[in-house]
Amino acid sequence: MYNFCPKCGGKLKESYMQNETRSRQTCQTCGFIFYQCSKPCVGVLVAKKNEVLLIKRAIEPFKGFWDIPGGFLENGEHPVIGAIRELQEETGFIIEPLEILDIFMDSYGPEQLATLNICYTAKVVGGNPKTGSDAIDLKWFPLNSLPHDIAFEWQKKALGLLKKKLC
Repeated sequence: MYNFCPKCGGKLKESYMQNETRSRQTCQTCGFIFYQCSKPCVGVLVAKKNEVLLIKRAIEPFKGFWDIPGGFLENGEHPVIGAIRELQEETGFIIEPLEILDIFMDSYGPEQLATLNICYTAKVVGGNPKTGSDAIDLKWFPLNSLPHDIAFEWQKKALGLLKKKLC
């Protein structure tokens, strides 16, 4: 929650809009409505045979946990472009997205920032494996022998769906 309007600096007050079931922060000076929205993210499950590529996180939250390559979308970035960019940044691989496996809701960090996670499946079409600045390792795991320390709840669900689909 915020205290002041990003538009005019006036005081924000929590209130219900007509015919809405959820309260919104509204500026008492200019009437600006501060909509809180889930942050769009992408994750990419790259599988070959019955293995999936995971990275080990170098940063909090969940530093040292295994993670599906991905991250927050840039402002105005199409999810497919974000998926390609994130995977190359974090793994060195160039991918071709195949399909959306599913969309998951979750939260991120100690402030519990709401996230909307679009999970793609993809195949590697080029590049060389190397970790990016937010990863300390990358590894192919058999779908029947995944690590227990997976970073986010949505990723556990996504890996379960992929396992059902491929095994």
